[in-house]
Amino acid sequence: MRLQSCCDACTDDKPGIPTVIQTLKSSLANFIEPDLGLLDYLLSLSVLTQSQVADVRSENTVYERNDALLELLTTEDQCSKFLKALRLTGQQHVVNFITQNGG
Repeated sequence: MRLQSCCDACTDDKPGIPTVIQTLKSSLANFIEPDLGLLDYLLSLSVLTQSQVADVRSENTVYERNDALLELLTTEDQCSKFLKALRLTGQQHVVNFITQNGG
């Protein structure tokens, strides 16, 4: 009988946060509130640059701002900090939606 190694036991096939966010992007654009401090937190957490924040803010509708924001989230680190910023702005429901893969 083969014993499972620690690495074998810890491996799972769950997609990373960036993949989940991109998969759920169209749904997320409907209920993220980017204008209630989220962009400021993302700037302070070094997720976005000042220029990127300005670009997102320049979009006409909240849906377009969310689309522009979500396109900028490409790494695990950025996405983890995005979840933190969502929590800090009272958007735990969005965090739950992402971490439950839309469920």
